[in-house]
Amino acid sequence: MKSLSTIVLSALALAPAATFAQEYPVRPIRIVVPFVPGGATDILARLLAARFHEAWGQVATVDNRAGAGGTIGAEIAARSPADGYTLMMTSASLAVNVTLYPKTSYDARKDFVPIVHVASSPIVLVVHPSVPAKSVKEVIDLAKKDPGKWTYASSGNGTSIHMSGAMFTQLTGTDIVHIPYKGSAPAITDLLAGQTNMMFDNIPSALPHIKSGKLRAIATTGAKRDPALPDLPTIAESGVKGYESGVWFGIMVPAATPRDIVMKLNAAAVQAAKAPEFVKRMTDLGYNIIPGTPEQMAAMLKEEVARWAPIVKASGAKVD
Repeated sequence: MKSLSTIVLSALALAPAATFAQEYPVRPIRIVVPFVPGGATDILARLLAARFHEAWGQVATVDNRAGAGGTIGAEIAARSPADGYTLMMTSASLAVNVTLYPKTSYDARKDFVPIVHVASSPIVLVVHPSVPAKSVKEVIDLAKKDPGKWTYASSGNGTSIHMSGAMFTQLTGTDIVHIPYKGSAPAITDLLAGQTNMMFDNIPSALPHIKSGKLRAIATTGAKRDPALPDLPTIAESGVKGYESGVWFGIMVPAATPRDIVMKLNAAAVQAAKAPEFVKRMTDLGYNIIPGTPEQMAAMLKEEVARWAPIVKASGAKVD
């Protein structure tokens, strides 16, 4: 039987951890975004950071660590202390990279704990106004008439934007040259300048340029039309049978993060994401808000890894 002193000492040893979890957060939080500023992942991270600040009174800063399709930022986040003060805002690229980057120093399925699947968004095929195509059929016809002449930009090898383009060329039998960039923002910049011809971009980052007329929207990539662009057909609806692509966004933390902190983060993120003004803002930007539990995000990640693996392999995509 344990002595009274042993019991007291044991209780004291556990007290700091319990108090820490109860008081969390007591200092600023860092949200690692593994892409450059200005893209859809970055936009969502900054809006949520502001919400966390309002909820807790602690500053939440976005730390952009771009490169290698998101693997550099993911490695930094995975190797950070598991104390709830380093979060990662990730996207569908995390699932793609499991197949595309088989030798990373982290395991996306083991070295992270999901917090919440915050939102999703279809992707939109946009072209520079100089491209003489106003429909999916016309894009395909142009590509087949002059194989290798036309180009599509992406936010980097292995990103969901790249894979959406790769799926398109596979299903349509076209030769459209892939031009990878180090993020969505620089890719869009060159597309606006006419340095590339088209791009499969996340709706939130492409929408302002579509509305201004600087880019022409051709079709969206989801299973159904998107509320942000209701008059635009889907690629499948336009005749490319079996085509469906999109991107999701979620928050993850290092694997050893205490469960009670995981749940506190989940509760705060869900509350922020369900706020009417946040939902309206995000919907106007082209996001679909779908917050849930950590377990739901874990199941979704497992399904996404399995779904993208054959597409990545068939695309012949190579890392930089």
